[in-house]
Amino acid sequence: MATTSRALALAATLLTATVALCMTLVAVGNITDFGTNQQFVRHVLAMDTTFRDEDLMWRAITTPWLQDAAYAAVVVWESAAALVLLAGTWLWLRRDRPRARSVTTYGLLMVMLLFGAGFVAIGGEWFAMWQSETWNGLDAAMRMFLLSGIVLITVHLPPPERTGTSEAAEAPETSGAAEA
Repeated sequence: MATTSRALALAATLLTATVALCMTLVAVGNITDFGTNQQFVRHVLAMDTTFRDEDLMWRAITTPWLQDAAYAAVVVWESAAALVLLAGTWLWLRRDRPRARSVTTYGLLMVMLLFGAGFVAIGGEWFAMWQSETWNGLDAAMRMFLLSGIVLITVHLPPPERTGTSEAAEAPETSGAAEA
């Protein structure tokens, strides 16, 4: 049991660190190369590479300062999520499992909201990003959403129960509180 518990904690630590690294790289990339993804957001919001169906085009946002404000909000959200996940990783490394699980959950939810609600739902559906061959970030958004979801599930796996198996006999626990 202790071995499995340690393995789950290691998995949670490394997977949290993986998403933290990815979000850090995304945020740093968007800050250091602001213009590239700024153009992405502008095109998605303007809907200028979609089928231009007049029944949908009323949704388009073509005001540059609104487009730039939306992009700045995305970069701030990405940066905040990266910091929260880095803090979660630090707590996992310190073996503060209850706080690590809580902080990691918040960070992963931030990522899932950004990529699920922000890019898939709002960008993909409301602004019809799925119609664009040039400015379509749905595949990347789904990768981040799914990765974060898998990590969230892993972080919340329950510790193994005492079953009397040979694994439990390998390293007996003195307190169930260490499993939290």
